[in-house]
Amino acid sequence: MKKFLFGLVGIVIACGSAYAVDTDYLKKDTSDPLYMLERDHFLSVSDIEYGNDILRLGQAFTYGANDRFSVNANVHYQFDFVRSRKERGFSSIELGGVYRAGLPEYNSARVTTDLLFGLKFAGNRHVREPDFAKSTYFAGLRVGRQWAGISLSGTVKSTWIFDDTRGMSYIDFIPEVYFRLVDDWRLGVGADIRVATNPDFDREWLKAKLARQYGRTQYGAKYSWECEREESTVGLYLNILF
Repeated sequence: MKKFLFGLVGIVIACGSAYAVDTDYLKKDTSDPLYMLERDHFLSVSDIEYGNDILRLGQAFTYGANDRFSVNANVHYQFDFVRSRKERGFSSIELGGVYRAGLPEYNSARVTTDLLFGLKFAGNRHVREPDFAKSTYFAGLRVGRQWAGISLSGTVKSTWIFDDTRGMSYIDFIPEVYFRLVDDWRLGVGADIRVATNPDFDREWLKAKLARQYGRTQYGAKYSWECEREESTVGLYLNILF
């Protein structure tokens, strides 16, 4: 994990003298961690992933209320192939939003700042915690910068779970590097470091995604490795921009 983080820092330093480019393809690059929908645009994200004998199907929708604010909703269903765990059913429904508090053209560092917030409710109490727990609230801050061929971002996200048996709070630290490669290929690598009030839920993930852009549609594959439990998850996703 330390080597990975040092590598991200090295890329940030190497790109420090690069300059931002305002191009049309940035407006369609929906896998970019700094992507923001334009006014009245609509994004559908469908995904499927498998790991630790659990299959998850998900659907998310995001609507651009204006060029600086978008609202989103998502729900997932998981099927657990280990019958004794009985962790199968629908997740809580998530409603949230992103507000672009800082625009790159208004500061000398060309940094983008986003505020994240949302809540989860309902859902099956038997699905795996804490991600699928209900009565959950979250807020976060994301900062980053875009160049023609690369985006760098870092997110701090705080989550509070109100539950009789699984109540807790945790903070996620999420750095990500995203590359726009040749022939409309995209590559993202990052990490998610979670620190929880219940140490049993401390986690460290390494993550990667690879996507191919076709006009306003992206077909992607993703992979994550959970370091402490040594578990991997693989998945596919489809982004359609309307």
